[in-house]
Amino acid sequence: MSATPYPYPNPQAIFQQQYEAVRRDEVVGVLLALFLGCFGIHHFYVGRTGLGILYCCFFWTGIPAILGFIECFFMPGRVRMYNAVQAAALAASLGIVIPGYVGYPGWVAPGYPQPINLSIQTLPAPAPTESATVTCPNCNRTNPLGARFCSGCGTPLS
Repeated sequence: MSATPYPYPNPQAIFQQQYEAVRRDEVVGVLLALFLGCFGIHHFYVGRTGLGILYCCFFWTGIPAILGFIECFFMPGRVRMYNAVQAAALAASLGIVIPGYVGYPGWVAPGYPQPINLSIQTLPAPAPTESATVTCPNCNRTNPLGARFCSGCGTPLS
């Protein structure tokens, strides 16, 4: 057996096994929102217990049924987000990086049809000015540009 930095063999296999046990299916989420949305079952499915209880309290008004129909269009994204949170929690508990997210370009996350590509734009640094400080004529102390009085002797700076 080779020495690995992990306390158990093949943490990725354990991650996959546990992830498959906790992940949710998008189609099931859509169907729950469509047919049982009036009771908030789709919210319980993705771990939003508070909203599920709220829907159960007001199911008799018919408003949760209308909202459930509308929410069936948003359920795939909510299920993907739930799965991503579960994957992050499992990876953290196993002490590994989520395979394929930051640092592993080209890996396709579960539920996504193409690889996730992140790009970060940075603003260019401002051009350095000739003098970012002002020298006090009385005590020769340097003060930040725009200061009205010297921080050492209190003489007004012009």
